[in-house]
Order: sequence, then C-alpha cells, then structure tokens
Amino acid sequence: KLVPGVHMRQAAGVRGVHFSSPHTAMSFPSSHLLVNCNLFPKEFSLVVTLKIPRTALKRNEYIFSLMDNEERGRIILGLRISKKRLHFLFKGHRGAVEHWVFRNTRLADNQWHTVVLTISSQHARLTVDCAPPLEMPFPSNLNIQGSRFHIGSRGRWKGLFSGLLRQLVLVPGSDATLQICPSSDPQLAALSVPPLLLDLPVIGKEEDSHLTPYETEERVSVGLERSCSEMHQGQLWFNPLRKVLYLCDGTVWITVLQGRNPASSKRLDYVLEHQVLTTSSETHDVEVFQVPGVGLMAAMAHRSPTSGSALYLWTHTGFQLYQNITTQTALAWRHFSMGKKLFLVVSNSGGRPDKHTDKESETDFSVIYKWNKRRKQFVHFQTLQTHCARDWEAFNINRQTYLAVANHRLGNNNHTIDSVIYKWNRLTQSFEVHQMLPTSGAYDWEFFTVGPYHFLVVANAFDGVTTSVDSVIYVWINGSFQVFQTIKTFCATDWEMFRIGSRVFLVVANGHRFQGNGPSRYAINSTIYELDMNGQLFVRFQDIITYSAVDWEFFSLGEEYFLVVANSFNGESYSLNSILYRWQGYEGFVPVHWLPTIGCSDWEFFSSKGESYLIYSSAKVPLSKVFKLKTY
Repeated sequence: KLVPGVHMRQAAGVRGVHFSSPHTAMSFPSSHLLVNCNLFPKEFSLVVTLKIPRTALKRNEYIFSLMDNEERGRIILGLRISKKRLHFLFKGHRGAVEHWVFRNTRLADNQWHTVVLTISSQHARLTVDCAPPLEMPFPSNLNIQGSRFHIGSRGRWKGLFSGLLRQLVLVPGSDATLQICPSSDPQLAALSVPPLLLDLPVIGKEEDSHLTPYETEERVSVGLERSCSEMHQGQLWFNPLRKVLYLCDGTVWITVLQGRNPASSKRLDYVLEHQVLTTSSETHDVEVFQVPGVGLMAAMAHRSPTSGSALYLWTHTGFQLYQNITTQTALAWRHFSMGKKLFLVVSNSGGRPDKHTDKESETDFSVIYKWNKRRKQFVHFQTLQTHCARDWEAFNINRQTYLAVANHRLGNNNHTIDSVIYKWNRLTQSFEVHQMLPTSGAYDWEFFTVGPYHFLVVANAFDGVTTSVDSVIYVWINGSFQVFQTIKTFCATDWEMFRIGSRVFLVVANGHRFQGNGPSRYAINSTIYELDMNGQLFVRFQDIITYSAVDWEFFSLGEEYFLVVANSFNGESYSLNSILYRWQGYEGFVPVHWLPTIGCSDWEFFSSKGESYLIYSSAKVPLSKVFKLKTY
C-alpha cells in the first residue's frame, strides 16, 4: 500500500509512484533483502522503469542507493540520473567512491523508459529500452555490512527522485535483459511491477508537461446503482453483487473487469523437481491417463525389448511401478476409450524373432491392450502389422472410433510408405484398415476439430534424401481424409494443436536440417501456425529456436497458457535446457523457465488433487523426472 510521502500518479495512461519526501518507509536494512550476506552479489541485474519530465530534473537525483550507516551515510552502491547521463556509483578500492557515467542516455524526455543494469564478469552493462548495451568495468567484493537501501533517494532531501517510478527490481545471479528483451513495448517492459500499479488507470486528458494525480479511493465508487453521464466520465464503479468493475464513457457503463473464481486466478510461480524416476531402460515416450476406480497412470515406452515397457501408478510420493508389458523397442503409447472400455496401444519398432532363423524380421507388430477390470491390468487385445511405427492417434468422428498409425519406414531405407487409418468394426470387434495415406518418414499424427470440420496432420520427417519435406494437414470429407494444406517442415517430429480463446494454433517440432551428404543443423526454428478463418489456411505466427526438438506440450494454469519444448540434441551434447514458454498475447510465447534435461524425448502435463505437474522422459539415460508447478 501507499505510505506517507509516496503518491500514485498517472502519466501517458500508465501508473507510477512519485516521492514527495525521503520517507523511512521506502528505506530498509540490506540484511532484509540479502540475508546472511556480507558482500553484495558479484552478478546481478537492476531493472528500472521510470518517467522523468523534461523540466523537472534540475540536479542529480537518486533512483536508489545503498548507504553505509556506520560511515556517516557514505554510499556503497547507487544509481543516479542527470539530464543527459546515468551515473552508476560504487565504493571502490580503499573506500573511495567511484562512479561510471553512461553518456547519451537522455532519459529526461517525459517518456517512459525501462533500464537494465547488469553486472557480470567484472563488467557493468546498461541496456535502455532493449537497445544495444553500453559496457564499463566494475569491481567485485563490495562489503555491505550495516548498510541500508533507500528507494528514490539517498536518505536525504537533496537528491530526491522527482520523476515517476514504475518498477525497481534487483535480480541476483542472472542477466535480466534476457527475461524482458525482446519486447513489443520495450519502454514499458515488465519484469515485476507492483500489483497496485497494474490496476486500470483513469482515462482522461493530460498534458505532457505535468503529471495527473490518481487516487483510487476517490475514483472508484461501490454500490448497486450508479448513474453515468458526462460529469462522471472516466469514473469507475464496482458492483459488489456481480463482482464487476465498470468504466463510465460519458453515456453508459462499460465492463472492464469481472471477478474470477479461485481456480482461474492461478499463476505459475516457479518449478520444483518432485521425483526422479529410475526406469529399466531409456524411454521414448510417456502417456499419462486416468483409469476409473484405480487412479492416474503413466505408460512408459522403453527402448529395451528385454525389460519391456512399464506402467506406473501415481501415489502421494510419485509414480510407482504397477505393471510390466512386453514390447519390442517401444516408441510411443496412446490411450483411448470406447464407451466404458479403456485401451492402450503401443508403437513397436522392433520386429519379432523369426521362429526358424531366430533373426529379427522386418515386419513389426504393434499391440492394442484392453483394461481388465477384474484383474486390474491391461491385457492383450489385438495385434496390428506396422512398419517402425512412431506414433498412434485415436479419435472419434460421427460416433465412430478410428486409429491412425505413423509408419516411419520399411526396412532401413524406404521412408516413403503408407501410414494407415484403422476403423473400429462393431461386428468383428476389431480395428480394420479404413484408409491408406502416403507419408515420408512419418513421426506423429495430431487430430483436432474446428467447428464442424475434422483435421488430421502428419509430421513427415525424411524422404530418404532430405529432411526438408512437406508435412500435410488433411480434412475429413465424405468419409475419408483429403489434403487440406501442405507445410514445409524440417524433420518434423511432433505437431501440437491448441486453442487460446477463439484462436486455433498448430506448433511443429522441427528436428534438424539434412540433405544428401551435407552436415546436419540441429539449432533451427520450430514454428507456430495460426488458423486464418477468412483465408481458410494455417499461417506462420511465430518462430522459436529449438535444438533437435522432438515434442511440444501445451497446458494452461488458470488464465495463463504455456508451451514446453523437448530439446534433445544440439550437435554436440544431449544435456540441454528444455524451455517453458508463456503466452504474452501480442508478443506470442516468451521463455520463462529453463529446465535441464538429458536427451529429452517427451513432455506430459497432468494434475492431481489440485496440484499441477510436468513429467519428461529421456531417450538417452534410464530416468524420467517429475516437476511440480508451484502456483500462487
């Protein structure tokens, strides 16, 4: 809340705080922030968003300072501003105060600006509005015992900051520039703005030369009935029964904010390692699903044909082994249901041994398993001939159940083969071939529905010569799938469809670029496409750099939306960060968390008892990890 000497004001439709005195409430011991620390962090960032009128700045003013109380208020660290320069002050060798001047930083122009000061490797780097940085050297080992932080001053009237301050954030141990740049609005790039300043500003006229005061207590009325006329224009009214906030436009009340239920107000805070799951073999895929009356389960597709694949049951401590299932170099699992019956289908890529020669045949057999309620296990149901099957997709159209298999290759070299759509036959109680579709090293199927239309998109990875091949989106017409659109991809390994509001998106995981005998490129763009309803096709929305990406997973927490990518290889190492991206509207998806993984092959999101989790599988080491998503 606001304290004496600190006022909330609005400028250019954006809120900030203004200091009328160097109040003690905006000062605190450094030990409150840097607990049990005698030295200031060697690596840190300061993020500041401010607005300084052209006429107000007449002397040096302090944005913040760290003062040594034991030496009569001598400065240890400070950020000071003048009309044309930004000054970074610090306690140098032998106690003398030194400062570096960042020239040509004309911040006193009556505009909002976001400044990032980063200290690392004995250098100070300044970035203004995401522009190219300015660099200077910086010493380490600043002793901060007995020191005190002051916000907007150095604890005195002289040097009091006369502008507006919107955010001031200390980020130890990292370069905060990477968290806020690039930005569609770099002058107001937000890392951590106080909630008080995020409320709706008053809409009204203001001059560039002065600041318009805004006091929430005086501008928001509460009650059941309010009139709206010209004299009330710009005023806010909160209806406590409907839990709706209205704005008067001079004639009628316009809804600007509606109350949320607790579930929709969840926001991601940070990610915790919850469980390290040791598996019998490397894992290509994990499928998480619910078994009625039993609980949450995870089917792991293990590489080793000796140990087979495993089914795990979720408990209060994490996933525990529940059932082993014989598989042949399993690559993927898919669960589906028909009525009250639950099924699992596995993609086997290793052929059965020939009875006469003991050699592995070139024909693979994938298997459908059915849940047996009496035995409380999955039992063999049907075997289907496949060719190095990489994925299964189950879906329903007009009350009919279908299964699509992604046949990757026949033998070692023939990647241009047919993938198959199977249909459930109620009379024979089995799946039968419904349609054959030509594919090129197919890796994944994704089914989705938009309005009355049903789509199926295939990730084509390789045609025998190059990974630069067309992946195909099919649409259901008169009982079969027809080509709707082709999209150039590069070793496409996964498609993920998701919705945000009324918008429909498809994101592809591009594995690598390869052609002929040339080198492979693993650091390439994966792309998000958005459905253009008018043009009736998917158009490029955003490119994201990935490293041999093999999977995307979309999920939401409250009203926030996320994508996490499985980065598997960068050309040298399988130990990479897989990255969690958050939806930022106009800016698209921006990275927010970097999660260390080893040969990451799949991500799955799941919830249990109100808590949210992510699990990833590794194709290079026999372990998987479960992460808990902490929310607030």
